[in-house]
Amino acid sequence: MHEDDTSQVIDRGQHENAKTPWDQETWRNAALGWARRELAARGLREAGRQGVRLRPWSVLVRIPVEGPGASTARTAVWLKANPPASAFEAPLTAALARWVPEYVLEPLAVDADRGWSLLPHGGELFWQVLDRTPADPRAWEEPLRQYATMQRALIPHTKDLEQLGVPSARATALPEVFDRVVQFIETTTEPDIAPAQLHALRPLLLELCAELAELGIPDSLDHSDLHDGQLFHPAPGRYTFFDWGDAAVSHPFCSFLVPAGRVRKRYGPEALPRLRDAYLEPWAGNGRTTTELRRALTLATRLGVIGRAASWNRHFPGASAATRTAGATESGKSLLKLSPDEPLF
Repeated sequence: MHEDDTSQVIDRGQHENAKTPWDQETWRNAALGWARRELAARGLREAGRQGVRLRPWSVLVRIPVEGPGASTARTAVWLKANPPASAFEAPLTAALARWVPEYVLEPLAVDADRGWSLLPHGGELFWQVLDRTPADPRAWEEPLRQYATMQRALIPHTKDLEQLGVPSARATALPEVFDRVVQFIETTTEPDIAPAQLHALRPLLLELCAELAELGIPDSLDHSDLHDGQLFHPAPGRYTFFDWGDAAVSHPFCSFLVPAGRVRKRYGPEALPRLRDAYLEPWAGNGRTTTELRRALTLATRLGVIGRAASWNRHFPGASAATRTAGATESGKSLLKLSPDEPLF
């Protein structure tokens, strides 16, 4: 038992045996000590029990705080720690706050070398908004427009993003990313994902990538997991996007895969055309027709499964064989959705 168990609530979800650095007292004390020093520098102090969320791909600690530096008399901040494969999230979060501050959270502090971020409370989550309001898929329109506008603003920063360590999965390089994921699956997973099925998809992948490249839409930042729990709705007309641990520099339209899937599940496929057009609205112009934009979105949405597959394998070092196998299996399931027999969303 940890010496501070009485002041913490531990949530391991479905990963009871997952290995994370939180279980190392030296690491835990260092991370919490860093957070406390950063809080003190901002006039904040701990004011309650910590909530600890442990997953193979992140450690997240909710720290209730109070003090003159708090936005309200009593609120909370979040300490996030990423494994080496997604440690880029800390400096990326700080960079986004400089480049597109109206669309993201501004971190209180980051430790880029250790992959640690200290984040403020972001307000109401989008899924909470959806759950308390009448069912209406149009609620997704404005966040998708704002997300696309942010992506366009980030196009000039793609090289900067890669220098921060954000994985490069540019549209022309997706076949190579696919190959690396398949190799990981072949060396990790159980036989329920047949490698031959994945190798058979490569000719189709090359065709999709070639057609997408011809449409000439530049690469940008792909969140790769943009569901309704990954954005806040802090004020009317305003949305902020967070949790960038799965991100990559890739075709921007790959981002539509996840929200389209959520919308289809919640509202039905008839809701998708309107939301597709809302997302594409900021991309209009530059000589591109609506038909071309829609075709690019269709292609990139199918190719977005590659980014999802790659992100399943970003675990803390020393992940158990079960964790690695589960990640590889989910990667394989994602890649199989490239098949024309699979629904797009």
